[in-house]
Amino acid sequence: MGITSYKDLDAWKLSIRVTRFVYRASEKFPSDERFGLTSQIRRASVSVASNIAEGWGRGTTTDYARFLRMARGSLYEVETQCVIARELGFMDEQVYEATNEVISECGRVLGGLLRSIETKATSTP
Repeated sequence: MGITSYKDLDAWKLSIRVTRFVYRASEKFPSDERFGLTSQIRRASVSVASNIAEGWGRGTTTDYARFLRMARGSLYEVETQCVIARELGFMDEQVYEATNEVISECGRVLGGLLRSIETKATSTP
């Protein structure tokens, strides 16, 4: 059937999954972190899918690649914030490992998509 929308992209689907994991995990963060780490990690996770979608909608390969790089940066931000949450005792090891697994998978797929787009950008006359 092919890809007709950003919603068809595995990277976007996985980024939505990352957001679900982050929201579930952060529900258990201390209430005094509501405006701190909880808010920051949630916003960063939402940014991954949002940047993939926005890049798709920009209409140029250059813009698309730029927004995919921003999505990757947001994903790294989420990954780092999960480490911080674990180190602070806000996220237990089992939840951390499960969340990190989906983050890693999303990163691999997003990286492949970005390489594909960058190759297309450099090979187009």
